[in-house]
Amino acid sequence: MKICCKYFTELTLIELYHIWDIRDEVFLEEQKCDEKETDFKDLECHHLMFWDDGALVAYARLLRPGLSYPEMSIGRIACRLTYRGNGFGKKLVETAIEEIEKLFGKGPIKISAQYYLKRFYDSFGFQQISDIYLETGIKHIKMLRP
Repeated sequence: MKICCKYFTELTLIELYHIWDIRDEVFLEEQKCDEKETDFKDLECHHLMFWDDGALVAYARLLRPGLSYPEMSIGRIACRLTYRGNGFGKKLVETAIEEIEKLFGKGPIKISAQYYLKRFYDSFGFQQISDIYLETGIKHIKMLRP
């Protein structure tokens, strides 16, 4: 397993292609999200990648404070279906928290979480701070890790 975190301008074209592929697979194909996947925030993000034998198997983007929320944020958290249930999601979120704190310092982290994953994010210290709302046709909640 190779883990790396790169700012957008440091990504190779191959890495960028793999990022689009995992996000398409998880969000567009699997979850049937009905919104455009690219939002231009990627250009100002760090991209956390977990590689296994040349394949991108888990991914998250790390957003500086002020880009999505006043707080720093983690988004586009994705793990390929074939790698779920093996602790990759847990390791991905743990590593994302560590990396974002290295980049921007300790402080609150805000996420838009799919509601069915509330207990998963609770385990990392995130707390629900909003009512349920629909985003891309899926129930979401805002969560904050103080």
